[in-house]
Amino acid sequence: MKRNFNLCLLAGAIAVTSLTACSDDQMDNNVQPQQELSAKIDQPGDLEKICSYVDNNWSANSVLLTGLQNSTDTNFMNGQMTKIASMWGRSNPTLRFVNDPSNYNSTYNAISYSTGKIYYGYAIYYDAKAKGGDIVNAMILAHEYGHQLQYIFGLPSVSENTARPNELEADGFAGYYLRRPNGYNKTSFPEIAAAYEFAQSIGDYQTTNPGHHGTPAQRRSAVRLGFLLGQYDLNASNFDYNFFYYYQGVLNGTYKMAKNTVNPEIDAYMSQYIDELRKIQSGEISAEEFKHLQ
Repeated sequence: MKRNFNLCLLAGAIAVTSLTACSDDQMDNNVQPQQELSAKIDQPGDLEKICSYVDNNWSANSVLLTGLQNSTDTNFMNGQMTKIASMWGRSNPTLRFVNDPSNYNSTYNAISYSTGKIYYGYAIYYDAKAKGGDIVNAMILAHEYGHQLQYIFGLPSVSENTARPNELEADGFAGYYLRRPNGYNKTSFPEIAAAYEFAQSIGDYQTTNPGHHGTPAQRRSAVRLGFLLGQYDLNASNFDYNFFYYYQGVLNGTYKMAKNTVNPEIDAYMSQYIDELRKIQSGEISAEEFKHLQ
């Protein structure tokens, strides 16, 4: 499978400031959890580390569960998993949940495994829900499923010395899902404000770190670009082509040297947003102004 093997060997550690906040939103760990599947959780390997929402291992005391605190949350996530995979014409990966009663904050992560599994931490789930509602967890799950698409199709087509292309494309996949009528179906960009605010809050400025996920502004630009591409029905490979056709220009502040001959109709639509994407990436459009884009 075509793959950026240099990135597969990378394992960086990203400082995530939001880790300290999630303790405020802890669930009641006295509630009887769902069925425990294994006493010893499998840790992410080097490949999975660049496909983690937060670049970190699970704690040694973590347990793998079939559900969340209650059936409503569990059913929502399982339903979203089915919807996301179906939108891309695929069957579900295995979705499991991770809790650690002795160190709740250690589950502030979601990881997509190359073996067809997504593990979703209790702490990140409940923090995301408290801060922005269900849509935030739908976005995170769509992001992690984006990594499944990368595993399956040998994406991304662009490589760097950090995890940034993988992570920003996964943000783009998430923005795309939130807009698509057979996805989360949010056609007004401000409607996904809570979701992208949470994503960019986990951005980082360690631009030379192998595990670099992208700066907050770059993550905002990636989600916006994915949302704009949601105007069109694309398969994973075609999404990758279009995402990086425009994304490369976003990063270096310039826009395309030639017309998008593969999808000229998309080029005509996207041309009106290129200056906006550049300003998002550069910070000329602030995080607050970003909330009100249409």
